[in-house]
Amino acid sequence: MGARRPRTGDDWKLLAQACAALLERLPELVDEHVRELHDHSPAYGRVIGYDQHWQEARDAMRIGIETISAPRASPRRDLDHAEWLGRRRAEQGLPLDLMVHAYRLAGHQVWDALLEGAGSDARRLAVLMQSATMVWSAVDAQADTASEAYRATELELRRRTDEQLQALLDALLEGARSAEVAARAAAGLDLPERGRYAVVVLRTARRDLTHRRLEAEGLRFVWRMRTDCEVGVVSLDEGTGLDALAELMEGRCPGPGGISPVVVGLTELGRARRLAELALRTCPADAPAIVRLDRRMSGALVVSQPDLSSLLVSEVLGALLDLDPADRAVLLETLDVWLDCEGSAGRAASRLYCHRNTVFNRLRRLEQLTSRSLSRPRDLTEMTLALDAFRLSPG
Repeated sequence: MGARRPRTGDDWKLLAQACAALLERLPELVDEHVRELHDHSPAYGRVIGYDQHWQEARDAMRIGIETISAPRASPRRDLDHAEWLGRRRAEQGLPLDLMVHAYRLAGHQVWDALLEGAGSDARRLAVLMQSATMVWSAVDAQADTASEAYRATELELRRRTDEQLQALLDALLEGARSAEVAARAAAGLDLPERGRYAVVVLRTARRDLTHRRLEAEGLRFVWRMRTDCEVGVVSLDEGTGLDALAELMEGRCPGPGGISPVVVGLTELGRARRLAELALRTCPADAPAIVRLDRRMSGALVVSQPDLSSLLVSEVLGALLDLDPADRAVLLETLDVWLDCEGSAGRAASRLYCHRNTVFNRLRRLEQLTSRSLSRPRDLTEMTLALDAFRLSPG
């Protein structure tokens, strides 16, 4: 093949004439363009609407045709318009592939119309053939620019939507009981508005986010990060309860953490969050765990009433507080283990690595120091609550 002939001023003049003639046929071209698009997919009419689509297609096609014959140093108005149209189509929700299809179709229609206008004029045809690469490069650049703007806008819209949904979820967790807020959150997060929920509150020193990947049949997690903790909203299928949730989280999440009882409906998330935080407060700092409120009711009672908690410790365990710390720790550990073993001295002795008589001796000493009997239900209740209050006291 020989070298391509340089384009002359006469060539640009002929190209400008061809584009001017094409602009006179613009309404006809736009009619054909929009009709073919709507035949290709009903989404164009559903998302954009025929009249609006016709006007926007006319503007885009006019700017594209004018670009073909514009001097090379001219500003790329076609790319500015493509960027605007890409953002608009993303905001309207038209699928990206349909937007790109519209650009490709417009390119073919403009090119076919240019060839048709040249007829059998060899000179005009030669000028068009020499301009083919420029025309199709312009169409590609327009489609690429529109696509980049579309994707950027789509990401921004998704970010805004996520922020709005997070704000709705935060409002519910803070105690909002608005049916409208619950309905919007349910629709955006794809959660049942009247479903069964539990809330998990985790307080961690490090940001170990492996728990965010927790998955199990019947359980779905939505996490929110706070300054001092993380809050998880757990959607529970019918038949899935707290046993399954606690088992899944055990050993998989850094403690301490608290699990609320099951509540019904998104409007109850505020109450569930408060109960989960109460469960979290029953976790001693030296024994981090993920605990359920329904298994820590006595501890929850004392931590929720700090004045009563302090009074219980001083009134019930007063004499114990004067002992040597090591001696006091042995007695309280014995009581704790004995209670955990449901009052079995033999089982408690096995866990404490001592003789059962040693357990009995320590318990009798506790009774003497507290002036209470572990065989009397009321005294036993006070001792149990006082022990929880002592274990969970901040000092």
